Amino acid sequence: MRRFRLFKRALRRIRGNMDCIFCKIVQGEIPSTKVYEDDQILAFRDLDPQAPVHILIIPKMHIASADALTEENAGVVSHIFVVAKQIAAQEGLTNGYRIVNNCGEDGGQTVKHLHFHLLGGRTMAWPPG
Repeated sequence: MRRFRLFKRALRRIRGNMDCIFCKIVQGEIPSTKVYEDDQILAFRDLDPQAPVHILIIPKMHIASADALTEENAGVVSHIFVVAKQIAAQEGLTNGYRIVNNCGEDGGQTVKHLHFHLLGGRTMAWPPG
């Protein structure tokens, strides 16, 4: 039984969580306006933009939130930040931009898949929340 659970968990990491909207976008089951894609991450335009440029950057592997990061999967976050810089330049965000991660319900996370919002094209206010 334990071996089956470990196999299921490993398969979920590879294929994603079948109930997760972002995993379905990664699998191509739900369309998106892709901005960037490689073997580790996908970036696409947000359907409800909060700024002139609003792009979501997600790992292809299902990671529920920043709280679920481990030594084994944390490298994807540095890759996301390197690519975010490239996307910002590609989008013409020469005067600055914001990268946001919401973690958990009180943090405003609505999709239980690690994701980062790349926002730009206007002056950002502070405090944000």
